[in-house]
Amino acid sequence: MMRDCRALITAALLCVIFSAGEFSIAEAALTDSAGIRMLEEIQTVITELAEQAKPSVVNLFPIVGTGRPRESGGDRPPSASGSGSGLIVDNDGHIVTNNHVVGDALEVEVRLFDKTKLIAQVVGKDPDTDLALLKVTADRPLPYARFGDSGAVRVGQWVLAVGNPFGLDRTVTLGVVSGIGRENVNLSRYENFIQTDASINPGNSGGPLFNLRGEVIGINTAIINFAQGIGFAIPSNMTKQVIQQLIERGKVVRGWLGVGIQPLTPELAKKFGVSEGEGVLVNEVFEKDPAAEAGIKPGDIILTIDGSVVDSPNKLSRLIGALPPGAAPKIEVVRDFTRQVLTVPLSERRDTAVTASLPQSRTEVKLGLDLQDLSAGLAEKFKLRETRGVLITKVDPGSLAHAEGLREGDLIKEVNRTDVSTVGEFTAAIVKVRRGDTVLLRVLRENRAFYVVLKSTD
Repeated sequence: MMRDCRALITAALLCVIFSAGEFSIAEAALTDSAGIRMLEEIQTVITELAEQAKPSVVNLFPIVGTGRPRESGGDRPPSASGSGSGLIVDNDGHIVTNNHVVGDALEVEVRLFDKTKLIAQVVGKDPDTDLALLKVTADRPLPYARFGDSGAVRVGQWVLAVGNPFGLDRTVTLGVVSGIGRENVNLSRYENFIQTDASINPGNSGGPLFNLRGEVIGINTAIINFAQGIGFAIPSNMTKQVIQQLIERGKVVRGWLGVGIQPLTPELAKKFGVSEGEGVLVNEVFEKDPAAEAGIKPGDIILTIDGSVVDSPNKLSRLIGALPPGAAPKIEVVRDFTRQVLTVPLSERRDTAVTASLPQSRTEVKLGLDLQDLSAGLAEKFKLRETRGVLITKVDPGSLAHAEGLREGDLIKEVNRTDVSTVGEFTAAIVKVRRGDTVLLRVLRENRAFYVVLKSTD
């Protein structure tokens, strides 16, 4: 239908233009041209879609005393204006919305299309995707929406957002998909957002994003403050997975790999023999976890998981998190410039994967480090579990080490992929480095590892 609509719009506009002849567009619009009739047909399609979509959208009010809605801003009671929107997803009365709409509430007042008020129980919540599932019991069948395939969404296609912005029931806005696969927006742990310019405002959160077939392709979740036409929706495929688990388990269970990871800077990519933007760097492997048991090591570059390209830490976390415990994905890695594939049986996630933040600016100056062998007293002072390593006791202001974010208390464990336990071993490794070469360090900070590249000078 969407392709047909685009064709109709193009044909209609051309008909309007060419039928105008000597007349203005305004004059042509007054005529009963073929173009006008086509535009009216498109308009009819959109208005009918809006009417079909609205009954499945509900207004949500977390019950006062069991939780406070975040989206109301705290300046109005929940009973005055809805805290958010929700979508009826089946004939059993399940309603999906955002986790931040529900907050800590155990019950939520639901207002249906016909103004009927029902009390919904919270089935389960998943803060990692900002989704929550409610359930109401009604004395009649409730209208519900159908999910579409968000994997088929393309930039430029038309979409409708339906919700209750600022308490204005079932507001419909029309726009296009502005982007797909958006991440690093810092809205949730597992980010793979659909970006749209369909107007989304406070109160839209938890409402649906429809394609022109009337299928739900996303759940609206957030906007960027002080920006216009930048809204985000959680893809329907991710939403369906979460709903299924919340219905079956009351919670979401995810696979666990057991690694610390960081993105690859151009300098790190060069040191590890991969292209910029290719893979993520493993900076830590947790003992007795799946990665360690399967032979993944610090310094490995993870390229793919079951054939899916890994080009960011978020992507790796999302791919692993989408797999159930017990799944055994094939993970392609680069180790010492050689590619290999490992099969890794996953366990259940019990902790958060660590993504190390990388240094910001880079300047070519001296390393600027004072070092000392790690002692028991120093380990206790800096709360380190390690017993051996090279401790940074001072970082010169303005030095490269300072610019790279190194600081007092950091523990150096490797120099150019060689273990170092003493200052002497560190010095011996640095002596091998020529002026102007890069130095790859593996560093522990608060018992979490990361890699950093420094450029050596005399």
